[in-house]
Amino acid sequence: MPRVRVDLPDASYAVEIGPRALAKLGPAARRAAPSRRVLLVSDANVYALYGARAVRHLRRSGLAVGVVGLPPGERTKRLATMAALYEAAAESGLDRGGAIVALGGGVVGDLAGFLAATYMRGVPVVQVPTTLLAQVDSSVGGKTGVDLDQGKNLVGAFHQPSAVLADTSTLATLPRREVACGAAELVKTAVLGDAKLFAAIEADVGKLLAAEPRTSARLVAHAVAIKARIVTADEREAGVRAHLNLGHTFGHAIESALGYRRLLHGEAVAIGMVLAGRLALRLGLFSERAAGRVEALLGRLGLPTRLPRGLRSDRIVARMVHDKKARAGRLRFVLPVRLGRVRVVERVSPRALRAVLRAAR
Repeated sequence: MPRVRVDLPDASYAVEIGPRALAKLGPAARRAAPSRRVLLVSDANVYALYGARAVRHLRRSGLAVGVVGLPPGERTKRLATMAALYEAAAESGLDRGGAIVALGGGVVGDLAGFLAATYMRGVPVVQVPTTLLAQVDSSVGGKTGVDLDQGKNLVGAFHQPSAVLADTSTLATLPRREVACGAAELVKTAVLGDAKLFAAIEADVGKLLAAEPRTSARLVAHAVAIKARIVTADEREAGVRAHLNLGHTFGHAIESALGYRRLLHGEAVAIGMVLAGRLALRLGLFSERAAGRVEALLGRLGLPTRLPRGLRSDRIVARMVHDKKARAGRLRFVLPVRLGRVRVVERVSPRALRAVLRAAR
């Protein structure tokens, strides 16, 4: 199996990628939990598929396992859910020598990671991402958090995992729409970090959407290596790590304006990438050909590239103001300058922004 190291001064760990990664859960959790107590956090859909297997691996390693299940979906990522998770952790007897296991997609990983960051002022977490989006992006790097009505991930903490086990065999049970959403994060990573990865995705669209195990493992490992390099250079997003927000300033605002309905996260990010590319083109930073390649690839993956009907530009801009990446009321955009390279731009005129949003309808 491919193995990628994330080497940080205080929290180095390995990301195991491949169709047998889940089998390593017991030993990984045992190393993280010296008191041999773990709390498994999952959602109802994922637990029905992999929960029994995960619990079996944990118990075979001599661990006492508590389980808490959550409703699936982004609307679960709220402070009210965190209160229930704190209660579940306490009732399970989890102590400071225990650990959290996050089994699921990005929502579960964010919630369980935030639980681990804050319960008893911090306990270890083992991330077991079961969606392509989580394997490529959210499970690596230590970002955790919940949403508020005003925007996504406005409450959270950095808390690096003890280990990440990205079992690519779980991708075979995902609906095609979910695979496409994960592919949006793959494209994002390629646009900001490596033109070769972009070309590899272009060449393997069919195999990627079919969740072919070897192709998935290869592309996930390539993307994780890029993210690991960026996180190692800038763990707390003081500089280059902001590049990972490509498409997210627009995407998060679109999700929030829609009340987290109609679009999945990866779909909103796909539209956000198209908007970022078109804004960069308008500012003279990006070529028409490169912007066209990005939009064409997203379309081939079955992802939306235009704003949903009825979504007004002023609602999107209003949500952007609350984005945590804004500084002193000024919007900050990560914009591509060529495939494999981006830059942060702060001074964008309202006229240019409105023109880009208007053209995306």
